[in-house]
Amino acid sequence: MTIALRQLVLKVYSRCDLACDHCYVYEHGDSTWTSLSKVISEETADQVARRFAEYAKDQKLEEVLVVLHGGEPLLAGPKRLRFICERLTAHLSPVASLDLRIHTNGVQLNRTNLRLFDELGVKVGISLDGDRTANDRHRLDRRGRSSYDRVLRAVDLLRENEFRHLYLGLLCTIDIANDPLAVHDALTALDPPRIDYLLPHATWDHPPGRPADGPAHTETPYADWLSAVFDRWDEQEQAVPVRFFESVLSTLRGGPSLTESLGLAPSDLAVVETDGSFEQADSLKIAYDGAAATGYDVFRHGFETLAAHPGVLARQSGIEGLGLAAKCRSCPVVASCGGGLYAHRYRTGSGFDNPSVYCSVMPGATLLVHASLGGTGCRPPPFAASSRRSLGPLGSRRSRVHARELRHIRFMNEF
Repeated sequence: MTIALRQLVLKVYSRCDLACDHCYVYEHGDSTWTSLSKVISEETADQVARRFAEYAKDQKLEEVLVVLHGGEPLLAGPKRLRFICERLTAHLSPVASLDLRIHTNGVQLNRTNLRLFDELGVKVGISLDGDRTANDRHRLDRRGRSSYDRVLRAVDLLRENEFRHLYLGLLCTIDIANDPLAVHDALTALDPPRIDYLLPHATWDHPPGRPADGPAHTETPYADWLSAVFDRWDEQEQAVPVRFFESVLSTLRGGPSLTESLGLAPSDLAVVETDGSFEQADSLKIAYDGAAATGYDVFRHGFETLAAHPGVLARQSGIEGLGLAAKCRSCPVVASCGGGLYAHRYRTGSGFDNPSVYCSVMPGATLLVHASLGGTGCRPPPFAASSRRSLGPLGSRRSRVHARELRHIRFMNEF
């Protein structure tokens, strides 16, 4: 049985105006982008919208999510973006409720773009890695210049009353060389509706970086970094939602995961490149060249064909399926961890049949939040399904696990 695909990441521009050295599209094992057209054509955009609408109608989907992505999607320009959004709306709105978004690095975002997005109902998410020091560690432009001030100008525009309703939140890629409290405080100061912390993409072949020495050197550096942020978030009474922590809270209470990188919920994501080719989750590009490819495209195939692709099915198979390693299936926190992001499990020889390379982070983060809910010896309270924001306070601060205590927890896999 296949799970309906409700989310579409539509690549509208395949190049970028930044040169982030942690980018999964350009800096890992995949070279697909070199053969793609720079900008999606009007013909391709219309065909994508038509195919997705046909699929949504056939599957009787009540709502669908489309995220305009890249590269840097704003490089497509206002005229092409208008055409894409209007075709998506024209085809999809008669059959399903359309949630239309764009994710950008913010460098090109201006009032012209925002007025267009306001007219077309497009919400905006921005990538920002924290304070100036943290952001400029990786997110420089192609001339080696800081992107920080330009991105902050974009965020300031989104915070204005005229555009505040378009502001989705901030996406931050973790670097353990950065001060976690400085990063979190810098992001919360921008009053985002939500913060999403993303583990840097890595595999067992290319494991994540870790400090060589100094005070930051621990056996569990990513767990410690996240723990410090969690403590600050808790101290701030969770004033700004943090998707990573809320996802763990939700799954511990029997609710759904709020992110693909955690939990056992089946993937419902489709990706279409600028040339109309279907891909699996594009995070798979970190594994090897062509890892996300399917051989399908919107001119010869429909979304129902993509939904039946073995790679898509593997990410929908849950705890008993082939998509989860045997070691993960027997893990006590698998319901919250879910084996981690599928791409992070890759190792030459065994493919994706491994625990995540971040296995040392997931149990620690889960136990951290579990203890905050009342201790590891009791079952967390039921999840309030009526609202993802209804998770409530974490409970007694006496039960909260501090970052230094987390270091004494033995993790299943060290990298």
